[in-house]
Amino acid sequence: MPVSMLHAPADAFPALDLPRAYNAATWFIDRHLAEGRGGKAAYVDRQGHHTYAALSERVNRAGNALLGLGLEMEQRVALILPDTIDFPAVFWGAVKAGLVPVPLNTLLTTEDYATLLADSRARALVVDASLLDRVAPALDGQAFLRSVVVAGGSGGPHPVLDSLMAAASPKLAPAPTTADDVAFWLYSSGSTGAPKGVMHLHRHLVATAELFGRGVLGFREDDVVYSAAKLFFAYGLGNGMSFPLHVGATTVLLAERPTPDAVMGVLARHRPTVFCGVPTLLGSILADPASGGGDLGLRLAVSAGEALPEEIGRRWEQRFGVEVVDGLGSTEMLHIFLSNRPGQVRYGTTGVAVPGYDLRIVDEAGQDVRRGEVGELLVRGPTAAQAYWNRREQSLRTFRGEWTHTGDKYWQTVEGHYVYAGRADDMLKVGGIWVSPFEVENALLGHEAVHEAAIVGQADADGMIKPKAYVVLMPGVAAGPELAAELKSFVKGRLAPYKYPRWISFVDELPKTATGKIQRFRLRVG
Repeated sequence: MPVSMLHAPADAFPALDLPRAYNAATWFIDRHLAEGRGGKAAYVDRQGHHTYAALSERVNRAGNALLGLGLEMEQRVALILPDTIDFPAVFWGAVKAGLVPVPLNTLLTTEDYATLLADSRARALVVDASLLDRVAPALDGQAFLRSVVVAGGSGGPHPVLDSLMAAASPKLAPAPTTADDVAFWLYSSGSTGAPKGVMHLHRHLVATAELFGRGVLGFREDDVVYSAAKLFFAYGLGNGMSFPLHVGATTVLLAERPTPDAVMGVLARHRPTVFCGVPTLLGSILADPASGGGDLGLRLAVSAGEALPEEIGRRWEQRFGVEVVDGLGSTEMLHIFLSNRPGQVRYGTTGVAVPGYDLRIVDEAGQDVRRGEVGELLVRGPTAAQAYWNRREQSLRTFRGEWTHTGDKYWQTVEGHYVYAGRADDMLKVGGIWVSPFEVENALLGHEAVHEAAIVGQADADGMIKPKAYVVLMPGVAAGPELAAELKSFVKGRLAPYKYPRWISFVDELPKTATGKIQRFRLRVG
């Protein structure tokens, strides 16, 4: 089915012209066979190449296998799967069957899985064999879970995905869903607390793929895409699944953790044209002498997940000869709604609104601030989640009519570019003036000894809040009071004096989510 843009009145956002009866799998999976891409590689993983025709059959078999477990329309299916062909097969199989896939982070603890399985009330779980030992203790006492299926190996007492799929029909008619049905859930990353189930609709996938994936990044059919951000993450789901499937491109999947060595190995071996990473990973690659430099064969590098420090963006472009397009998205909006543009990158800013989205910066009273003033960023667009699952009060605070409150503090330059100031919960008031932790962190990153930095507030002897820095040093650099004094002086020379960190603690690592976001709230209580 063709995708076209209907431009709403000037005071509204554009909407995608979708019929009422719509199942997202028909566009992202079934369409490619009709358009002649059956023999083209859709995915490359540790098993090899998987064509669009093979993917379509896997999707149908996976959907039928899930229905064969007795699952009914709208019931949830939890996925704890690494980035292999099993992920898109089960995800899209569930969507096509009218079920609701709920991908879960593969790096969580047993206790986390117990909590999320109970919270989602998933009726079935598909878990990779490599993760079963960690997940198995979480299965006890689950009131709603009826079936556990093991992928990628032996299942012990549980059925094996490959066997169920081999016995299932290779044909599956799409369930009679609508564009406004809930298609899948994603759990928020928990950078500021407990994860929340975010419910997204069938129409949201094609909207992000068209507005940002093709409209801003220019994804195209001849691209080879590698996303270091995993598929369970909203950012990775778009980069590694909906965006390339929207245009008929090829995606490289890495099941292992995206260490600098592993990522550089993928870039060297598969020569993708599009690489999607996060600032933490880009910084780690730059800090690793073994990463080298020079032409990687990329036409596009993308960063999101957390604001990209200006220093890292500039150093990446100098080292590898390709600019980094930084953007802001959220699980609540599914993907990026504020971004730089290829060829028009302004490091130190997050760019401008993605076409189809409107932005506001407001003060505590909800009034628009003047350019140059810091306030909370609000976004309006066609991909806002339906709500948080079972979180009424939090849903009302975040989703207010057409506008979604991001919790991010921003200000706008005279030229109209948006500049990140920090999370609302992380902002510091020093001497009555707001201080952005991100601004101070970025200043510290300009020092050659600093690999990573996080700023939190700490009370001084008079009970006044001042910035405190937690710093991870570059390999081989020794910590000490002389270096701490040097770093304080360095920041004073770059920023207004009241913004410099009064205390500096050198640490081996910073607490982060699995998606690379610094968990500053853990430092505040630590």
